[in-house]
Amino acid sequence: MSRKAVIAGIGQTEFSKKSGRSEQQLAAECVTAACVDAGFDPRQIDGMITFALDHSDEVDVMRSTGAQEVKYSVRLPQGGAASVTTVVHARNAVESGMCDAVVIWRAMNERSQYRFGQPSQTIDPDAHSSTFMEWCFPFGAQTPAAWEVLSCGTYLDTFGVTTEDLGRIAVILRQNAATNPLAQFYGRPITLDDHQQSRWIVKPWLRLLDCCQESDGGVALLVTTEERARDLRQKPVKVLGAEYAFCFNHEIISDFYEGDLTRLANSEAVTRRLTASAGIAPRDTDVAMIYDNFTPQILRQLEGFGYCGRGEAKEYVADGHLALDGKTPLSPNGGLLGEAYIHGMNNITEGVRQLRGTASNQIAGASTAFLASGVAGAILGV
Repeated sequence: MSRKAVIAGIGQTEFSKKSGRSEQQLAAECVTAACVDAGFDPRQIDGMITFALDHSDEVDVMRSTGAQEVKYSVRLPQGGAASVTTVVHARNAVESGMCDAVVIWRAMNERSQYRFGQPSQTIDPDAHSSTFMEWCFPFGAQTPAAWEVLSCGTYLDTFGVTTEDLGRIAVILRQNAATNPLAQFYGRPITLDDHQQSRWIVKPWLRLLDCCQESDGGVALLVTTEERARDLRQKPVKVLGAEYAFCFNHEIISDFYEGDLTRLANSEAVTRRLTASAGIAPRDTDVAMIYDNFTPQILRQLEGFGYCGRGEAKEYVADGHLALDGKTPLSPNGGLLGEAYIHGMNNITEGVRQLRGTASNQIAGASTAFLASGVAGAILGV
C-alpha cells in the first residue's frame, strides 16, 4: 500500500486569450508550479506524460525544471480524452515501481498561436490516430464542433433532447465560473435566454455557448507514491482507481462507426471496472469533473458512467442534480466551458482542490471526486 499512487502537487498558469509567451514557457511554469506546490525537488522527477498534440519537448522541460533522469515517458493520443488517461498511466507507472514521481502536463496557446476550433487547411497524419478526418474533410466537416454534431446527433434525436436542454448545462457551468476567480468567465454568468440567443455554430444543435473556450495556459500534476508524499507539503489526494477502455471502431472525437451511437460503450466499460477497483461507483462520489468540450458530452457521459439510465440525462439535469447543492455537483470551477479549455487538465486540478478543501466553490465535506474524459475515468479520495 505504500506505493499507492497519489496526486501530491498541482500547478497551472493563468488562463487567457493571449499568454504572451511560448507553449514551452507555459509548460515549464506549470510543471515548476506543481513541484513547488508539493514541496518536491524537480530533480527527482523520473516520469513524464503529456499529449501527442502537445508541442513542448520533454528534453526542454527537463532543462527548464532540472529533472535529471526520466525512466518512463509517454505521449497519449485522442485529444482531450487523454486528460484522465494520463492519470491511468501515471498510476500504473508509480504503483508498478517503474517510477517514483511522474509529472503530467499540457500547455497550449490555442487562441493566440492558433485557433483550435477553426477549420484545418491540411490533414496532419501525426496529429490523430485514426482516419475519420480523411472521411470528413471532403464533405465539409472540418471542425471539432462539426464532428461533435455528427457523433451526438443520433443520441439527441433519439431521446428528444432540445437546445434548451443543452442550454441548462451551459448555464450551470457559467454560473460556477462566475464565482471562480481563476476562470476566464469570472463574474460573467449567463441565462438560458442568453444561450438561446447565441449564434449557431453547427445547426441544429450547437450554439456558441455550447462550445468550450479557446484558451492559452498550462496545467501540470505531480503523481508519486503515498509513502513519498508523507514528506511533502500538501495533503495527498489518493488515486482510488483509474481505468481506460478503447472499444472496437471508436475514434477520437468521433464515434461515427462504433455501432449504437445512443450510448458510450467506452464509458460503460470503464464504469464497471472502476467501480470494482475503486470500491465506489462514479455516481456515489461527491463531485463530478466530466469533460465538457461540448454540452452534449455531459448528457452522454452522465448515462455512460451510470449517473442515470439511458435517455434520462436531460431530466437529470433539469431536476437540478448538477447544481452545486445537488447530488452530483458538476465542475464547480466552471469546467471547460467556463473556466478554461486546457484539454481537460484543469478539471483534474479542480478535483484535487475540492478534496484539499481549497476550491473557490468548495463542496462541503467532499471526500471523493470523479474524473471523466469519455474513454477514461478516475476516482480520487482522501
